[in-house]
Amino acid sequence: MLDRRILLSALAGTLAGILALVGMPAVPRAADVKEIRLDWATYNPVSLVLKDKGFLEEALKAQGIKVRWVQSLGSNKALEFLNGGAIDFGSSAGAAALLARINGNPIKVVYAFSQPEWTALVTRKDVGIGGVADLKGKRIAVTRGTDPHIFLIRALQGAGLTEKDAKLVLLQHADGRTALDRGDVDAWAGLDPMMAAAEIENDDVLFFRDAAANTWGVLDVREDFAKEHPDLVRTVIAAYEQARAYSLANPDALKAALVAATKLPDPVIARQLERTNLAKPAIGPAQAETIRAAGIALQQAGVIPAGTDVAAAVDGLIDTRFNPPPAR
Repeated sequence: MLDRRILLSALAGTLAGILALVGMPAVPRAADVKEIRLDWATYNPVSLVLKDKGFLEEALKAQGIKVRWVQSLGSNKALEFLNGGAIDFGSSAGAAALLARINGNPIKVVYAFSQPEWTALVTRKDVGIGGVADLKGKRIAVTRGTDPHIFLIRALQGAGLTEKDAKLVLLQHADGRTALDRGDVDAWAGLDPMMAAAEIENDDVLFFRDAAANTWGVLDVREDFAKEHPDLVRTVIAAYEQARAYSLANPDALKAALVAATKLPDPVIARQLERTNLAKPAIGPAQAETIRAAGIALQQAGVIPAGTDVAAAVDGLIDTRFNPPPAR
């Protein structure tokens, strides 16, 4: 009598051969994955703890799967890496993920690493900008395709302005802060922790804030990866949950990880963490509503085509299958 494992192996090999003959690739198994690639980012504090503590490496050790870490400097970079297949999981703002998906980037949102107020509009004390209406004709540093960019568009819209009423200077986040410091621009659509540094070190002014218009920090995965390797997605999220729980239980360690990664002083990182909520990791209606509202605003501003079904795009973006179980 044939050993059951040998029989199953033979059947699997036969199926793979048949699929190859008809031009259909066999779906890769978890055992075929040799490496999982994730980003780490200073706007995603939990990613730093996950990277430093090695929770994911430990979880994947038995399967012989390696972990490779890639730094993302902003949502736009994380989404570019995902679209190009350079990473499997990336950190972004929810609204930026929606914009990317509408533009053809096949990603799914599977986890919320933070509920932050990580962006505001920033200026120097001596510029004379007191509100959004004062931005007309001014130079504004911004990183296109990120939550600060979307925040800026919505702020301008609320003041009866558009991007065309100001001069946008496209820079990565850290370079935007430098441009503000040097006087090369009049305002900056800021992002923590650079924004907190500008606030504390330079006495720069956050002249427009709206916590509700900051979309959540979310973990995106390539759609094909989620389809082919759902168990590995669950493994990654379980490791993220370990890192999140560790961060909540050890706030000093979380702060130390951010200080080490950013080379910024403790008070700056403390300010960033004051406005970062790590308590709500499950993806659901709360995230969907903030992303939808941002999408509608972008559509009204002409960034998203008028014929786009924003609600359907949000439904296609969010994948709740991998939500961690509620805390007991």
